[in-house]
Amino acid sequence: MVSDNHHEALVQLGARLRAQRLMRNEPQARFAARLGVSVPTLRRLEQGDASAQIGHWLAALELLGRLHEAEAWLAPQASLFAAVEPAPPQRQRARRRKAAT
Repeated sequence: MVSDNHHEALVQLGARLRAQRLMRNEPQARFAARLGVSVPTLRRLEQGDASAQIGHWLAALELLGRLHEAEAWLAPQASLFAAVEPAPPQRQRARRRKAAT
């Protein structure tokens, strides 16, 4: 089940995909062929259908020269502690033994 927020985000994403295709003056049939999908699959992407495969989205991003943007989706978050390297352990001096008298 897709929530209203997810549905709206997918619809907006699909609209942006369609706008990018149209800015390139590329008909659906040719863009779909370059993507390696059918025209109905491209339509599903452009309509924001939640059943569209993520691989098709990545192929579309690659065709549009924007695949690098997908890297930010779940990029590892920086840790405050990762930047601070632990100090190397300091060597301790050996204790002197008391001389036996």
